[in-house]
Amino acid sequence: MPRRPFGEAPLRDGLRQGAGLAALVLLCTLAAAAATLALPAALGRAFDAVLSGEDATGPVVECGLLLGAAALFTALDALATAALGARTTARLRTRTLRHVLAAGPRAAERLGPGDLVARLVGNAAQAGAAPATAVALAAGALLPAGALVALVLTDWTTAVAFAVGMPLLALLLRLFVRASGDSSERYLAAQGLIAGRLVEAVRGARTVAAAGTRDREAARILGPLPELRRQGLRMWRVQGRSTAQAATLLPLLQLSVLAVAGLRVAAGELSVGGLFAAWRYAVLATGIGAFVGQLNALVRARRAADRLQEVLDLPTPHHGPSQLPAGTGRLEFRGAVVRHAGRTVLDVPVLRLPGGSVTAVVGRSGSGKSSLAALAGRLEDPSAGSVLLDGVPLPELTHTALRTAVTQAFARPELVGATVHDTIALGVRDPGEARVVQAAREACAHGFVRRLPAGYATPCPSAPLSGGERQRVGLARAFTRPGRLLILDDALSGLDSATAAQVGEVLFHPSPSHARLVVAHRPETAARADRVVWLEDGRVRAVGPHAELWRDPAYREVFGGGE
Repeated sequence: MPRRPFGEAPLRDGLRQGAGLAALVLLCTLAAAAATLALPAALGRAFDAVLSGEDATGPVVECGLLLGAAALFTALDALATAALGARTTARLRTRTLRHVLAAGPRAAERLGPGDLVARLVGNAAQAGAAPATAVALAAGALLPAGALVALVLTDWTTAVAFAVGMPLLALLLRLFVRASGDSSERYLAAQGLIAGRLVEAVRGARTVAAAGTRDREAARILGPLPELRRQGLRMWRVQGRSTAQAATLLPLLQLSVLAVAGLRVAAGELSVGGLFAAWRYAVLATGIGAFVGQLNALVRARRAADRLQEVLDLPTPHHGPSQLPAGTGRLEFRGAVVRHAGRTVLDVPVLRLPGGSVTAVVGRSGSGKSSLAALAGRLEDPSAGSVLLDGVPLPELTHTALRTAVTQAFARPELVGATVHDTIALGVRDPGEARVVQAAREACAHGFVRRLPAGYATPCPSAPLSGGERQRVGLARAFTRPGRLLILDDALSGLDSATAAQVGEVLFHPSPSHARLVVAHRPETAARADRVVWLEDGRVRAVGPHAELWRDPAYREVFGGGE
């Protein structure tokens, strides 16, 4: 991927959406710089007035006003900078999070949930500082430039002495930016790797505890720590070396200016106040310390912005303008192919599933069942071919039309929402208490939800649910808004036979208004469906009633050969 212009993402968005605050930062920085630039000349006049025995009240008052103005504008600049950074960070996080959610499950699969969290939290905060830093850097560059101009106006001879060392100073800055950028990029990559491994370990905490591999897992998580330390030290070394080089060069430049100015005073061509002003302007013109710090911050922000841009570059599904006609959930696959990493995992030339009926999908592990369910619900687009719902290709539907018509439940549902009630009602605007309770009853979840510490108001993180209970909450969420196509991707696997039979009374109840697609692992589940799609090695081996397919020993073997 080609490298983007310096800090493009946060600068463009931050400066456009926070134009008022950015302008305030710029004005305050310029005002503080102007007051700082005027101060040496005022001090020089005060010195000359005192040495010549003249009244120095005016110059002294002028110096006080300039000092006060510089302090005031510096304080305002700090407040505006903090506000601009916070606002930009919030917008970056919101935009990136929305894109992650729009990209769907592939986003977490490609980058990993831990790395995504690191980018959304840490990298967004670093990138969010870019607009204010860039404005401060641009305005801050005017201070040494203005000091150089003021030095020329004060005494051009001393300005020539100062200009001799400027090319070397520019070279130091260029080398610093290059080295700092590379180390920052490697540091952030190691940071994201640690975050990703940590999330994996937290999710698999029970497995780690059962295997007794706590120390080994901790070592794996912290494996990138030496690289993180190495790149962190490298950043400090780069900054320290640049600072040391500048600390050697800058005093030499200042001394050369002071020496030339002293000779000019001795020759009677420059006053003592002029010497003081020339020296102070030389100090301001060589004020590279703050400049290097701002450059370093902007380099880190650019690298962080690049990592956010990698997330924003993830493809998202596009939706068309179409609405669904009247229908009952008729599903059609036309040459639908799914490829992952160059391998074909599903190839369905032609498959038509009538609406208003129940279709079970069976097959061994890895046969493509979940891929077929993902295509049907457009959680994934086919690499080739198309999928149609009631005659309309899924990509042509609006997002609202698609998600209103299609509902899905999964084997390991996430409890998304503040409370159990919110989880069940997810995606439905104001469903009402009765509807939520009814859906929970249909999913055989009402009994255990009612016994939770706060019932339906129990916060999700505090709800002690087993795997089967989580599945029933996921089923209740699906039953709250069944739509015209209900897809259950292995969503009954965690239920005992008795509970699965009870849920089946709702799931397989004749309902000509909508279709159901069920990934099944139990023969009794497949037996209750109107038809079965039998997948093998990513292809449709047969379609027909369960009783008819059961005559084939290979079909019975899919269920372990049991009756």
